[in-house]
Amino acid sequence: MNNRQGTHQKPQHLDMLVSWHEHGMLRPLDLALAQVLLRCLAADSQGGPEVNAEAAVLAAVLSRHLSEGHTCLRLDDLATDLVLLQPISVLPELSAIQPHAWWARRTAQEWHNRLHASALVTTEPARQAAPLVLDTQRLYLYRLWAAETRIAESLRRRLTITFQLNAGLIADLHALFADDDLPDGHVVNWQMLACGMAAAGALTLITGGPGTGKTTTVMRLLALLQQQALATTAAVPGAGSTPSPTPLRMALAAPTGKAAARLTESISHQLTRLPLNACTRPHIPTQVTTLHRLLGSRPDTRHFIHHANNPLALDVLVIDEASMIDLELMDAVLQALPEHARLILLGDKDQLASVEAGAVLGELCQHAESGWYTPETRALLEQVGGQPLSADGNTELRAGEPEHHALAQRTVMLRHSRRFDAASGIGRLAAAINAMDKTAVQTLLSAPPDDLAQVQHASPDASALQTLVRQGYAPFQLLLQNPPNDKEGHFHHSARPALENEHWHAWARQLLDAFDGFRLLCAVRDGPWGVDALNMRAAHWLGVRKQTAIRMGGQAWYPGRPVMLTRNDYSLGLMNGDIGVVIALPDGQDSTRLRVAFPDSEQPGCVRFVLPSRLTAIETVYAMTVHKSQGSEFDHTVLVVPDHHTPVLTRELLYTGITRARTRLTLITPNPEVFRQAIGKQVRRHSGLRERLSTRL
Repeated sequence: MNNRQGTHQKPQHLDMLVSWHEHGMLRPLDLALAQVLLRCLAADSQGGPEVNAEAAVLAAVLSRHLSEGHTCLRLDDLATDLVLLQPISVLPELSAIQPHAWWARRTAQEWHNRLHASALVTTEPARQAAPLVLDTQRLYLYRLWAAETRIAESLRRRLTITFQLNAGLIADLHALFADDDLPDGHVVNWQMLACGMAAAGALTLITGGPGTGKTTTVMRLLALLQQQALATTAAVPGAGSTPSPTPLRMALAAPTGKAAARLTESISHQLTRLPLNACTRPHIPTQVTTLHRLLGSRPDTRHFIHHANNPLALDVLVIDEASMIDLELMDAVLQALPEHARLILLGDKDQLASVEAGAVLGELCQHAESGWYTPETRALLEQVGGQPLSADGNTELRAGEPEHHALAQRTVMLRHSRRFDAASGIGRLAAAINAMDKTAVQTLLSAPPDDLAQVQHASPDASALQTLVRQGYAPFQLLLQNPPNDKEGHFHHSARPALENEHWHAWARQLLDAFDGFRLLCAVRDGPWGVDALNMRAAHWLGVRKQTAIRMGGQAWYPGRPVMLTRNDYSLGLMNGDIGVVIALPDGQDSTRLRVAFPDSEQPGCVRFVLPSRLTAIETVYAMTVHKSQGSEFDHTVLVVPDHHTPVLTRELLYTGITRARTRLTLITPNPEVFRQAIGKQVRRHSGLRERLSTRL
């Protein structure tokens, strides 16, 4: 009987999944997962063929949700989520088997019971492994449940590790901030408080918007910790001799190569201004690496060289742009970090999260504005700052309890922006978007300040957009047309190759900086307002002559072409998101060869040249997605909002795009109503991490 039922039920459910795939509700990967799970089950498996087939269907839906950043399915919300999964227009013959109609056949409790009975599902994952894990109302893939559980356990252990702050440390901290001027109207130095909190524990979360001084804070923190470590070890009497001071082993990392390079440059400027003694300065790290490089990524696998059985040799790890870290990467970091090591996570909790599943920093810092400090934490921060927190009149902090707000006791939000003052249109717009205040946004854009502009009701070929692109990239193009020359103006014919000449290196660095002065940021890749179309238009508007380009590997290479890596290339030491510019370099033999100039991540201010033929995963990048722009800043940012609704268009995307602008922002809103609705749409990612921490601490 089971065999007969199996041969009937499996094709029925597979046909339904195939139909969903054909109508765009599932990806090929989602369908393949369900097919593999069903093939692996015998007809007489636990739960029966129909129950197992239904679990396989939910596995496909779960896989689809992972692509949107969720780490699990919440069964209590699934009815709503499945309605959102459906295409806008559904063919009549599909109406009987639409996802929400299929799910609505049973109550939530009936579904829970059937999943509990399936051989594909385990409710006791610590004792019995299975492809799917049912944890109360959440359905996980086993590997993501395991990652989330390990993260929660690791964070829980680190929250219990504390250090005493002595008078000498607090005095050193005040000395490091002695010349720090707070913005008008503020008296509490939250950067100093963040340093004090980090010195007092093994885990610290520091969040804040653009210009709030996250980099400044971390450099002073590293100086403080290193200064204390060297002073402490030097003061310990040795056995018959004076011991040499033992510095802390420190590392700085970021999720992407671009973020790492930007932080490396910022650090080099910050370090020169710190009042450090000669013994401390050499032990402050100045190079920032990517997390994948730090952990020792094994190409084409999910595994790293460093893990729980081969931990990193570190005492302090600082990770910048932590909002971009997905669940599995955070798990790998925590597994590889020794138990005694301090971990400091820096980032803007309101930015877009990782493209992969999980929004770890956003979850952990979810209520950072309100503080939720216990009396003990408040007393510690007031001891560090030397004044009551209530002195900061614009900051409203709520009282917390140790058992319910343990994570808050290790979280500090930096609240004072030094980049955007009260008159800044960019800063005010970012704040209004973040607050989802549509009225404030409309008021600001109706009479925008000088650093803010909006172009409405445009087409992709509108003259206003063409003018923006031509003017924006004009400094870059002008510099490109004026390469270095010798005194007679004939440097191109020099017998000395340009790769060996410092003038060409300096020019390439200037070219990269000029290119970062302007950028088109898009919400989507496809369509007339997407990255692909606008890259083609920008190249045309800028007069790129592709007929003179050299074709290699299916790509057209020409001087001035900006390119971005789309995946890590460990053989070249280049990471996904790294941006370079193609230039024609003299080869010393009266001719030129194309090279791609990239910022050198190991030597701030320097460049490295790569042959185009060695770059296999690249794309042109006059325009880029907002997601790819994270970790970057541009003098003039043009944020392009599409003319139709799309799931990725949210408050977080708008906020992230807006805060990439240093000095000027232009909004392109061909359909103002789409822009207005996006302000009120918030990213919602299903996860159990914060709940797991809150209920088990």
